[in-house]
Amino acid sequence: MTAPSPDEVRAQLAAIRAARGFVLPHHGLMAAALPELHAAYEAMYRALTLDPRHLAPLERESVWLAVLAACAEPVGTHHLAKFRAAGGTDAQAMALFRLAAWAAGAARYAVLDGAWAQHFPATPIRDAYLDGARDLLADGAVAEPLARTCLAAIHCACDQRWGLEAEIAAALACGVPEPCLAEALSLTIWPRGVNPFVRAAEAWLALIRAGRVPASEAFRAWAATPGQGAFAPPRV
Repeated sequence: MTAPSPDEVRAQLAAIRAARGFVLPHHGLMAAALPELHAAYEAMYRALTLDPRHLAPLERESVWLAVLAACAEPVGTHHLAKFRAAGGTDAQAMALFRLAAWAAGAARYAVLDGAWAQHFPATPIRDAYLDGARDLLADGAVAEPLARTCLAAIHCACDQRWGLEAEIAAALACGVPEPCLAEALSLTIWPRGVNPFVRAAEAWLALIRAGRVPASEAFRAWAATPGQGAFAPPRV
C-alpha cells in the first residue's frame, strides 16, 4: 500500500486535535504507517467514548474516572476535564476515588468468602463487602446505583471476577438498566483491552444462567444461545 503523504499525516493529526483537543504519540504512528488501522481505531473511539449511548454524560465520565483511578492509569486525564464539564464536583471525584480504593480490597473478601464463609453463617462475606462500599457513600456525593455501576466497571478492568459478580448483582438490584451497565463495562476495553471485557461478559452470562440475576428478554436470548466459549478443536 502507498504510504500516506506528509500532508495527509498532518491533516489526520490536525483533525484529531480539533476533535479532542490533544494528540497522543500513537496517533501519529498509526497515521504515518498504519492508515487503515488508524481509521478503524478512530471509528471505534468515537463509538465507544464520544457518541451518546445509554449513560448520561456525568455517569459515563464518573465510570471513566473510577476506572482510571483503579487502574493507576496516568493516561486519560482529559476525562477529568470532561467530568467537570458534565457537572462533576471535587466531592464526587473523591467519592469515586474512595470506591476505587475499596474495590482493591475485594480480592481479600473473595479469599475469605471461599475459605471462611462457613464460619460466618449469620454475616455472609459478600454482604459485608457490599455493605462496606455502601458505608463509603454516606455523604451522598454519589448515588448507590452509579456507585455500583462504577464498581462493576472497576472489577471488569481489574479482572476481578468475585467483585464483578457481586457488583453486577448489586447494580441490577439497585435498578441500573442492563444497557447502562453493559456500556460501563464496555468502556474498559479502551484502557484495558478486550479480554477482560470478554471475561466480564462470561461472568454476567453465568449469573443469568444460574438464575442469580434478573434478565430482560434480550439478555435471556443471549443466555439461551449455546456454544459461547473458548475455541475447541472438533473431535475426530
